[in-house]
Amino acid sequence: SSAADDGQELSDLAISNDDRYVVYVRGGDHDENWPVPLQPNPAALTVQQEEQVWAVSTGGGAPKLLGNGDAPAISPDGARVVFVDGSGAVEAAPIDGGAPAKRLFFDRGKDSDLRWSPNGSALAFVSSRDGDHSFIGIYRKGASSLEYLAPTTSQDFMPRWSPEGSTVAFIRTPGNGGAPLNPLNWNPQPWQIWVAQPATSYAKEVWASGNALRDSLPQSGLGPFLEWLSGNRLLFNSERDNWPRLYVLEAEPRSELEFAETARRVVAWPITAPGAMVEDASVAPDGASVVYAANTGNTPGDDDRRHLFTRGFGAVTCGGDVRDVCASPISTQMSEVSGMEPVALAGGVIAYEQATAQDPPRVTLFHPSGGIISAAHFHNGSDRALDALPADFPSSQLVTPKEVSFRAADGLKIHGQLFEPTGGGKHPGIIFVHGGPFRQMLLTWHYMDYYSNAYAVNQYLASRGFAVLSVNYRCGIGYGHDFNFPAHWGPTGASEYQDVVAGARFLQRQSNVDAKRIGIWGGSYGGYLTALALARNSDIFKAGVDFHGVHDWSLDIDNSVWGITSQLKRYQQFDTRAMMKLAWESSPDSAIATWKSPALLIQGDDDRNVEFHQMVDLVERLRAAHVPFEQIVIPNEIHGFLRYSSWAMADEATVDYFEKQLSSSS
Repeated sequence: SSAADDGQELSDLAISNDDRYVVYVRGGDHDENWPVPLQPNPAALTVQQEEQVWAVSTGGGAPKLLGNGDAPAISPDGARVVFVDGSGAVEAAPIDGGAPAKRLFFDRGKDSDLRWSPNGSALAFVSSRDGDHSFIGIYRKGASSLEYLAPTTSQDFMPRWSPEGSTVAFIRTPGNGGAPLNPLNWNPQPWQIWVAQPATSYAKEVWASGNALRDSLPQSGLGPFLEWLSGNRLLFNSERDNWPRLYVLEAEPRSELEFAETARRVVAWPITAPGAMVEDASVAPDGASVVYAANTGNTPGDDDRRHLFTRGFGAVTCGGDVRDVCASPISTQMSEVSGMEPVALAGGVIAYEQATAQDPPRVTLFHPSGGIISAAHFHNGSDRALDALPADFPSSQLVTPKEVSFRAADGLKIHGQLFEPTGGGKHPGIIFVHGGPFRQMLLTWHYMDYYSNAYAVNQYLASRGFAVLSVNYRCGIGYGHDFNFPAHWGPTGASEYQDVVAGARFLQRQSNVDAKRIGIWGGSYGGYLTALALARNSDIFKAGVDFHGVHDWSLDIDNSVWGITSQLKRYQQFDTRAMMKLAWESSPDSAIATWKSPALLIQGDDDRNVEFHQMVDLVERLRAAHVPFEQIVIPNEIHGFLRYSSWAMADEATVDYFEKQLSSSS
């Protein structure tokens, strides 16, 4: 890969089983809300960029281009790589790049989620058909035809081979049909777990959710997280009791009789604690344990951090006479140090990201027995980072944010992190609102690049004399399903805005804050809330910085993201004019008449998450209303900026703007 700041994303890292090759994707925008044919090119290179699959030997040598495509999967023997090209067809190439990639097979659908069987003789994949249904397909080397597992009108996805390769588990949701549902509402999405035996007629539902909103297919964090464990068990995630928790069930049959009996008696039992969010998890290679990150530790109420836990299964089964063992979670907290995004490796070794309030995430290894892994790793059970911080990193100059809470106007408890500046006197205050909105800011550096950057900016603002309150408003994760999916959210009423106002009122009450000098900033959904704050409450918010925010929800009503376009083709549909009216009234543009405070607007014009027209439209409205504003447009840059120079420029401009607008002399 290039050492230059070329803005080409590196993603989809995979390592061969023999550790001889690393495969990755260069290019693309893996966070986009809608597909764009041209690949991002924020460095304005004169050669059109492509999304490409590359392989590099761990023994040295230059990377080899395998072909244009995405989502690579390495065969178990480490000899071949399959990936999906831009049309959704499956390509295959030798991992050493010795021959050009060739189409592996023909399928009428658009294929994804490629999964090799354990012995490499078959490939499972998702075949999406016309946007309203999908199948689990099976390709076998040398076969003249494909196999589809229990095809129906449903949406089938997430194929997972059992350890010995006889069974495939997958998730099934209803097909995209029936009477239209208001896409602006939180509509329940029931789901099922199925198992099937390829090359046979066996295919059975082994678990089904309820039909309530909490029972819906998980949308954030882990998602449904379907994985096999040892002992013919499946592990998955559900929010049916209001919290994302891991559940285990016995699922794989050994005979037709046992298959039918299993389907009747299977029950899923939780193996993680109630009242806590499991966000990341990884099953050990032998399937005998799982490591997961959750937002609660030995300290009660520790909602705004992540801690690592391990759970072993051994011979425990979740059924029959020993089901109480699974009903009572027995997990061990692995480390008092905040840990995020764990990966379970062989021999009980765990790789994860370690972060504190002062130190950003660093890849760390942990060995529970304390044995020596290598000279570069750990001894005696202690942690040692693989990538040390630069010698001049200002850890000692960073503050430790405080966990705070306050009540919104409707009584809902809202959490936040308060960054307090040093020195006496009254300081200007800043409200930070994250994007997503399915995110949660932490008391430590964040695990996600976008929000690690935001955390750094908040720390820098504090070092420049600002009191910063990061508000974890409703719609975010970390506080349960109901908090994550509130009534009257965003385009249906902006109920989360009252949390932002409550945060500002809390900040104004602090003895070291000047209540008349409060600013606000945020990106994406946080940009929307920033603009809404300036439009509705310029009496509170005296300046703002809006990164690529939504300013008029009604502009997006016919966007494919909402799924309304397809409704317009049918007789039976919702009152889209009423929906647009509500969306407009929930938007910053509808309150331009009361927008008085100055704003800095920042966006890249190749944004694939929030249309750049949102900024173009707002600029003309502010100009007509004589609202003071400044703008920074970054040609060819996407939503989550791909270049270091883009972030550095935008972040410096943010701090400079607040210093100019909220200084004591202004």
